[in-house]
Amino acid sequence: MRAVFVRHGQSTGNAGVPCHDLASIGLTELGWRQAHEVARAWTDTPTLIVTSPYLRTRQTAEATIRRFPDVPVKVWPIEEFTYLQPSRWNGTRSSERMPHLERYWTDANPTYCDGDGAESFGALLRRAEAALARLAALPSPCLAYVFSHGQFIQAVRAVVMESNLDDRGKMLRFWRKGAPPAIGNAELVHFALSDAGWSHKPPPVSGSRVVPF
Repeated sequence: MRAVFVRHGQSTGNAGVPCHDLASIGLTELGWRQAHEVARAWTDTPTLIVTSPYLRTRQTAEATIRRFPDVPVKVWPIEEFTYLQPSRWNGTRSSERMPHLERYWTDANPTYCDGDGAESFGALLRRAEAALARLAALPSPCLAYVFSHGQFIQAVRAVVMESNLDDRGKMLRFWRKGAPPAIGNAELVHFALSDAGWSHKPPPVSGSRVVPF
């Protein structure tokens, strides 16, 4: 079993446009170019294509779906991590959110939920574990292209690579103020399942980020 997770292309939110509905954020012109380059760069035909329900991931997957029209497409709950209460924080500037972000990540309480419409860090990890379990249950051999979001893919990678840490330990390593995103737009993250469990595979020689951010 192999799974290639793909972060969506650059979105209007990534470009700094305030948003009021996280699910309906779309791609920028660069994001659409990234999506088409992802589709062009595949070297293998997948067994399954998976997307999150959010618009930007479905848009990123469109060109790949067109390239492989006979491959089934599924929508799974692999949407982005919403850890700030949307009704309070959507549409605000990053400078307004930063003090709250710093407290959230410094406290590193994986059970804390910021309010309606948000989820705890522990819940994010459980979703990541559930996605890996669904992939593991697919008939073998299988190759899945999974279109998701940066922090969700980062959580999947933490589940695979930091199994020695508890939820708080994973949370303490997850975010650093001022650091670039752990996974860039249109970046591919490769995983493989063997008898020993899941492992994170390095990207092919050509690299994992197909279009410069």
